Amino acid sequence: MSHENIKGRFAPSPSGRMHLGNAYAAFLSWLSAKSKGGTWLLRIEDLDPQRCRMEYALQLEDDLRWLGFDWDEGGTEQRGVNGPYVQSRRNDIYEHYLSVLREKGITYPCHCTRAEIMATQAPHESDGRIVYQGTCRPDYLNGLGTLNPFQLHPVHSPATDGEGSTVRLYVPDREISFTDGHYGPQAVNLAQHCGDFALRRKDGAWAYQLAVVVDDALMGVTEVVRGRDLLLSSAQQIYLYSLLDSPSPTFIHHPLLCNDAGQRLCKRDKSMDMGIIRQNCKAEEIIGMLAFHAGITDRMEALSLREALHEFDWKKVPCQDIILVKK
Repeated sequence: MSHENIKGRFAPSPSGRMHLGNAYAAFLSWLSAKSKGGTWLLRIEDLDPQRCRMEYALQLEDDLRWLGFDWDEGGTEQRGVNGPYVQSRRNDIYEHYLSVLREKGITYPCHCTRAEIMATQAPHESDGRIVYQGTCRPDYLNGLGTLNPFQLHPVHSPATDGEGSTVRLYVPDREISFTDGHYGPQAVNLAQHCGDFALRRKDGAWAYQLAVVVDDALMGVTEVVRGRDLLLSSAQQIYLYSLLDSPSPTFIHHPLLCNDAGQRLCKRDKSMDMGIIRQNCKAEEIIGMLAFHAGITDRMEALSLREALHEFDWKKVPCQDIILVKK
């Protein structure tokens, strides 16, 4: 995959109506790619069949167009040669790359329930992270120690995935370092941060980490712009890129857009729902408001995307989260 041409992406999950936080993420992703003369891809991440619906994906695309966005590749209309651009249509692709990892001898079936995993968590782990303790990890993987995980060879027969089991990927007890384009140098020990993580769930649904890495690599994405709540998961993805012999994209994380209680905006914040917003605001007013809160402009005024692009610079974007106060 060549990194000579910049390609950014926006990859929302169609589990409900788009909200202002989604628009903000799309805004910064689009600005970052376009400010470098790059292209912008739209991918629909509908891995969860219980929550995601095509009707939400179509509504999401309509909301993006209303705001003034257009994408050079992807979307439900499958624009481009790297599709499908809807994850639920990519099962065979994910199966192939799971087989690649399985042949390396570093995946295994896990039969632990969520309750059993939660029971192993240390009392001080209060940040919501779940660290898998390796209960089902085969003994031969315990012997890998601090070997370089990027140079592993299948010295044992690959573990067979049992029906109804989670497929997990072995992670080493060592730091993975990278430099975020906005938050600077980072170092994450995956064994301590998350433990061996899932590639496929018990119900057969693909895990986010595998799908996003495979998709970004095959679609030629060179720049990933997203919320800082996903900052440390970049290490999991860098680990996967290396195992699959693919270069990692540049990661740029942005501060979160939060409600007046300091909580990240989500679909439960109905007042920030794009349906409500479209009834009460013009698209240029929303773009101008996003530009102001992101530090791109110094006053609140209606702007087109192209006008915001003229003002954009990552140096203007703050690192601390942005609180929206209702008036």
